[in-house]
Order: sequence, then structure tokens, then C-alpha cells
Amino acid sequence: MPVSLKDEDRLLSTVPAGLLIDGSWRPAASGKTFDVEDPATGKSLMAVADAGPEDGLAALDAAAAAQGSWALVPPRERGEILRRAFELVTERAENFALLMTLEMGKPLAEARVEVKYAAEFLRWFSEEAVRTFGRYSIAPEGASRLLVTKKPVGPCLLITPWNFPLAMATRKIAPAVAAGCTMVLKPANLTPLTSQLFAALMQEAGLPAGVLNVIPTSTAGATTGPLVTDPRLRKISFTGSTDVGRRLMANAAETVLRTSMELGGNAPFVVFEDADIDAAVDGAMAAKMRNMGEACTAANRFIVHETVANEFTEKFAARLSELTPARGTEAHSTLGPLIDAKSRDKIHQLVTAALDAGAIAVTGGAAVEGPGYFYQPTILTGVTAGARILSEEIFGPVAPIITFATEDDAIHLANNTEYGLAAYVYTNDFNRGLRMGERLETGMLGLNTGAISNAAAPFGGVKQSGLGREGGLEGIHEYLYTQYIAIPDPTKVN
Repeated sequence: MPVSLKDEDRLLSTVPAGLLIDGSWRPAASGKTFDVEDPATGKSLMAVADAGPEDGLAALDAAAAAQGSWALVPPRERGEILRRAFELVTERAENFALLMTLEMGKPLAEARVEVKYAAEFLRWFSEEAVRTFGRYSIAPEGASRLLVTKKPVGPCLLITPWNFPLAMATRKIAPAVAAGCTMVLKPANLTPLTSQLFAALMQEAGLPAGVLNVIPTSTAGATTGPLVTDPRLRKISFTGSTDVGRRLMANAAETVLRTSMELGGNAPFVVFEDADIDAAVDGAMAAKMRNMGEACTAANRFIVHETVANEFTEKFAARLSELTPARGTEAHSTLGPLIDAKSRDKIHQLVTAALDAGAIAVTGGAAVEGPGYFYQPTILTGVTAGARILSEEIFGPVAPIITFATEDDAIHLANNTEYGLAAYVYTNDFNRGLRMGERLETGMLGLNTGAISNAAAPFGGVKQSGLGREGGLEGIHEYLYTQYIAIPDPTKVN
């Protein structure tokens, strides 16, 4: 059943419109607000407070003041807060799914999948909170003892992107809470509403005032810039473009700020001649079309063996033709809009440039007429080497296909990028799959699968795709530092 306007209005009325600072929702110091738009209609959903530099510093004041007491809260108590949050998100899954669909555009069925994925970070790190183990050992020469402990790094600035509004928030907030860090969260100005609703839920779950502060803003650089260079801030975790990540890292160098950077991607999707082509097409649909292609892990370049390229292309095109572009709240929607006009126009420029250079559009190749920012699912063949569409992150429902002859060719083509976040390989030769894993320059590999994200796995890349890992056993350690304490030999002390 489609969602009614009454349901939408009811949900939006429950979303806090202010800034969350020291446990209270308040207007921006300037009194300014900005509108959050529905990308499927171009119409405003609601206005939220527009934080400025004064508000950012107030949020950091609150986080710094709360850090000492929050670090002393027993790990079990921190874990129980996260467990309650997991249960509340699960209970209210439909509300979060609808809110994400309204502000980001993804079909409701896909938003429900994200809610489940996002909730798993709360459950995972509720369990990891009590496992930040240190060690005690005898020094090699026997004259002293070595005590190694893990401690929270301190106040953190968390900057989340617009494409996965709930999952990106929980993937950063949950390990910070588990580790004992306080936070200032700056959600994307295109999709802040989900973070606002989630922050209110964290309060309900028992998170103390000042531990999580939320500052939506239309002036990200001006608002967060003073925080990045403030010596009270100890860490920044950013998910977004490589260009912005570089600038943040340069600014963070002033105070030697600890950083975690989850940046851009240009994932290769390699199909060998021995692959199950139907399975590869299934994987391509997941790796390319999830979130309308607006994902850093999205397959960007389809590198297909020359002997199976025609079969793969025909079957992939047939599947794409079945997708129905529509507002995500409609029951028949299987393809939502892109996030805004700028994103749609950039994608069309990449497609047009490839076509002008000799590529062929097997399907799609244009924007969808009507309200909203929809783009046709597109397959391009005959893309020439050096085309922008092969080197830039597409972030949309466009799949350029190129061919290869040998395994070495595939490796060269796949690694020919400054990025190294995700890759996908389809082959029925397990040894070849392992060789690809060893030779591909990537932080994550989907071997015969187009879905790789999992809260229990370390998410992150190499090269210019970033630093650090989120999720998995590694995720909580991004928010901890190691302290070593030297102790005299207790058997020699009187």
C-alpha cells in the first residue's frame, strides 16, 4: 500500500527541528533555519535549525564537559544503552524507513533494509563495549611488568553523508558510545532528519546529556572548521568525498587530530569467462543499483571477459528495463530519484561525454521527465580508455562496460584508479578468486556476491579511499588509544 500524506505529516511532526546541545533541543543562535527537500518532488518537507560557528563550539563545550564522567561509565552500562537503542530502532523500523525515503528518495523496501543494517551496528557494538581488552605481561628482561590498557580518545566530530542517513549515523555513533567517547554529529544538510530522530531515540535509550550533540547546518565548513582546530577535539570521523577528506586531513594536521576517513570509490566489477552469468547479473543489480547507485561501494566499472560480454550485457540490460522510477513511497517504485539536480546533471555530463567519445547507450542515457531528480538506468558499451566515466565516481544508475582478454588484463584495469574501497569478482575458479583477492588493491572484495556490507566486518579502503575501518572487531579501536604503564617487578618490591 502507498503511504498517505497523513502518515508523512504525522511522522514529520515527531522529528526534532532544533539543535541537540547538552541534552536540550534548541534553535540556532542566529535563529536561522534551512529547508529539507524531498528529491522525488522537489518540495520542502520541513525546516530545521541551521547551526553556525557559535553553535558548533557550544556543542563541543558540551561534549568536552561530559567526556570525563562518560569515560568512567562502566562498559556494560554503555553497552546496555546501545542494546536499548537497537530494540527501539527495530520497534520503529517503519518510521525510520519512511523518513529516509522522504528525505533521501530510496524506495521504501530498500529503506527497510537499511534500517535493519543500521540497527546491527547498535547491537554489534553493544556487545563490543565490554571487550576492549588490554594486557599484562612480564618485560623480556624480567625487571618490570607491562600493563597495557585501552582508553577513549575523547570528544569526536562525526560527519556523515546523505546517502545512508541512518546506517552512517549508527556506524559512527555506536562505536563511539561503546568506547566511552562524547560526540558532535554534523549530519549532511540534504538528509538531516533521520539523524535528528535517531538522536532523540538515543536520549530515550538513556544516553546522558552532552554525550551526543547534533548540529545540522547549511554552512558545514564555517560551522565545523573551528572545531577541527580546537585542541579539545581529539578525533574526526568523516564519510564523504575524497576532495573534502583531503581538506579535513590538512586542517586536522594543525593539532595532530586523529582521523578516520571513509572516502570515494571506483569499484571494479570483474566477470570472468567461467562465471555463472545469471548470478553475476544478480550481483550487478545489487552492487550497482542499490541506493540508485549512490553508494561509495557501488560498482562503477564493469570489466567483463570478451567471450561473455554480450550475454552479460543483454541480461543486465533486461533486468534494468524492469525497474520502475517513482517516488519511493509508491508501492510500484523500484528506483528512486537522485539526491538533487546537481547530482543528476553531473551524471548526465559523464554519460554525454562518453557518448560523444564513441560509447553506445544500450539502455537509458537520459534524465526522466517530470518532477524530481530521476535518471534512467543506463548501460554504456564501447567506452574508450581515458573516459571520465571510468575514472570518476559516478554515484548514479549508470554502468559502463569494458572487456578484457586475460587475468592480467583484468587486474590492470581494476587497479587503474586512485581509489581502493571495494571490488567485485565473479568466477567459478576458487583459486582464481583468491588470486584476485591477493592482487587487487582494495579494502573489501565481494567474491561471487554483490553485497558486502556487514556490521561484523571491517569497512574501509586503501589508496585515496581513506584511512581506518568502521564495523567489525576493528571498529571500536578507532575510538580508543593505547596506554602503557610500567610497573616495578612486584616480587622485588618490599
